[in-house]
Amino acid sequence: MLNDTALDTLFYQARTHNGWQDRDVTDAQLAQLYDLLKWAPTSANGSPARFVFVKSKEAREKLAACMSPGNQAKTAQAPVTVIIGMDLAFYDKLPQLSPAVDARAWFVGNDELIRATAFRNSSLQGAYLIMAARAMGLDCGPMSGFDNAKVDEAFFAGTTVQSNFVCSIGYGDVAKVRPRAPRLAFDEACRIA
Repeated sequence: MLNDTALDTLFYQARTHNGWQDRDVTDAQLAQLYDLLKWAPTSANGSPARFVFVKSKEAREKLAACMSPGNQAKTAQAPVTVIIGMDLAFYDKLPQLSPAVDARAWFVGNDELIRATAFRNSSLQGAYLIMAARAMGLDCGPMSGFDNAKVDEAFFAGTTVQSNFVCSIGYGDVAKVRPRAPRLAFDEACRIA
C-alpha cells in the first residue's frame, strides 16, 4: 500500500485546476510523463491514445478557439494542454504491440468494436496521464467542453485520429481552485454481488 503522502498526491488532496502559475513544463517532463503512462494496461495492449502536447503560444490560441467559452481563457493560460486523441486505426499497431496473438484480426472491418475500444482505452490512457502527472508533482485540469470537430480539423486533419478529451497540465494556482465537491458514498455507487 502506498503511504498517506502518495495517496494524498494522487487522490485525497489532488484537485482539478482552473488557473496556472507562470511556470514552464519542460519537454523532458512531457517525455517522462508519456514514459510513465505508456506502461498502464489497455485492451490487447492496443494503446489507441495519441497525445498532442499543446505548448506554443500559437498552438494554445488555436486550441482555445475550439474550446467552450468557459474553458477558453484557462486553456490559453495553461503552460500545456494535452489533447488526448484516439486513433481509429490503432489495430494496425497490434502486430507490434500484441505479438502473442493475431489481435489485429479481431478489429479489421468491425467499426463498432474499433470505435468502442478506441474510446474506452484512450479514456483510460488519459486517466493514466492524469495520475502520472500528479505523481510527477504536476497539477491537472481535465476538460470535455470543446468542439471535437474543430479540434480534429485543427490538430488531426488528414489522420485517423479523433479527439476524446483535453487536459491542462502545469503548476496550479491554488487561489483559483473551487471548493471540493462531494462524492457518492460507497453504498450509493457500488454493490458487491
